[in-house]
Amino acid sequence: MPVRSGALWDGQALRLTLDAPPGNVLDLAMLRELGESIDRGVDARTKLVVLEGAGAHFSYGAAVGDHVHDRAPTMLRAFHAIFLRLIDLAVPTAAVVRGRCLGGAAELVAFCHFAFAHPDATLAFPEIKLAVFPPIASVVLPWKIGQGRADELILTGASIDAAQALAIGLVGSVGEDPWAQLEIFARREILPKSAVALRHGVRAARLGFHEALRRQLPALEAAYLDELMATPDANEGIAAFLEKRAPRWSA
Repeated sequence: MPVRSGALWDGQALRLTLDAPPGNVLDLAMLRELGESIDRGVDARTKLVVLEGAGAHFSYGAAVGDHVHDRAPTMLRAFHAIFLRLIDLAVPTAAVVRGRCLGGAAELVAFCHFAFAHPDATLAFPEIKLAVFPPIASVVLPWKIGQGRADELILTGASIDAAQALAIGLVGSVGEDPWAQLEIFARREILPKSAVALRHGVRAARLGFHEALRRQLPALEAAYLDELMATPDANEGIAAFLEKRAPRWSA
């Protein structure tokens, strides 16, 4: 199974581990299993959903091969369905980030309410280097870190380290043992709370953000699938990556 799931803290939290090291790549099988694991594992008692990657890295992101023209619609909709389901459930989410956290994986972390990173973590949204863009990050990052920072990360594809991610608010904590930091935080700040109240709190605190994501995501999907993927550059970027060569852009 590409995703391991288990209960934490007497069933008050759900731990989901992306389990396909070394890269924990978010291929279609993992995306489907992640969505199913959320549906199976979250119940009325769940106060926190925790995401992590097995091994040295959180995840290298979505499988580049799934971005090719004929696979992109299925991949993108399966990925976006996870975020929409988490919005519906309104359970607080946290990520434990080590090593590389790229593309779609970084979008998952950005969406989480809380993120605990190891100092060796690096995060990036490198889609622009393949001549595509990250739809979720295009909505989430301006809310999370401000428009200017969002522009910089999305339009350059630059990597940032854990300290930089902390400074701009992309993660909330950096330490040598991010799991220990998460547990201290959860036991002090989350687990003593009412599960019902936490879900209402999530809906209230993120009302505007969730409405924006629901409203804007269909338009961004259409721009990605119907417009961008119809251009030669988007297909060239994916092909060049898979063929391990420099891309040849039309302009």
